[in-house]
Amino acid sequence: MTTSIRRQSWIVGLFIGVLAMSWISPASAEIQLVFGVYTSDKASSMVEQFRPSLDALEKHLTALLSEPVIIRTRVAKSYSDGLEDLVAGRVDFARFGPASYILAKKQQPGLSILAMERKNGTKVFFGIICVRNDSDIHDVSQLKGRTFAFGDENSTIGRYLSQLYLLKHGIAAADLAAYSYLGRHDLVGSAVALGRYDAGALMERTFEDLVKSGLPIRAIARFPNVTKPWIARAGLPERIKSALSQTLLTLDNPVALEALNKDGFVAGDDTDYDAIREAMDRNSEFFAKVSASTSQ
Repeated sequence: MTTSIRRQSWIVGLFIGVLAMSWISPASAEIQLVFGVYTSDKASSMVEQFRPSLDALEKHLTALLSEPVIIRTRVAKSYSDGLEDLVAGRVDFARFGPASYILAKKQQPGLSILAMERKNGTKVFFGIICVRNDSDIHDVSQLKGRTFAFGDENSTIGRYLSQLYLLKHGIAAADLAAYSYLGRHDLVGSAVALGRYDAGALMERTFEDLVKSGLPIRAIARFPNVTKPWIARAGLPERIKSALSQTLLTLDNPVALEALNKDGFVAGDDTDYDAIREAMDRNSEFFAKVSASTSQ
């Protein structure tokens, strides 16, 4: 009898436990995603820039997937750290510059493009080579014997495209008095404004923001770049990947898009970045000991 009572008590306890688990199942069904980005500008600026977009994504994904979706941000301290986060799967999706995407794709072929940002209706935006307002430099050809500030060593604009632009205009690394990689685009603009370098390369948007803030810098060159891809990690469930792509391509939230300084997203493909691959493949030419003017 005692054994029977104990058995009944155990069954009742098991039922209560299962019932309790069913009450908390909505919380356990919550989809948690991690968005990755690296610090091309100050970390606080990066969070401020992307949070409106992530809030909009959470809302639309929750409706599309019929489950609560929470997205948290992982801001990497450097381009290389951000690249490693995506390759290793520590983030579920990320927004990279083209060069970082190409490097990451080489390491992890399973990465896929969710969408590309759209600016003024196109996939193109621009980089700037700037000098101080009072500089006697008015043309890239005048950079021989001067100092130059590049961005991060993995930056599309801050390194690869700006170095190819210099190369095509007769300036190789050997023609510069000195050069450095400063990391963030805003640090490049600030260093030029302070006179620490004669010129530097940075994103047009960062350049414009710095000018608005009062920094005494002006542009002497402008060159095109392909807009940034939003990328899914290898192995992200197809259901979530498809929903992310669909949500980005239809995103029309004005607050989110204004924060990104973009007007929407378009479908993207790996071949969209072939021109950037060329810049990266030719990068060694910039560091040849002979002058660019004699190597063309």
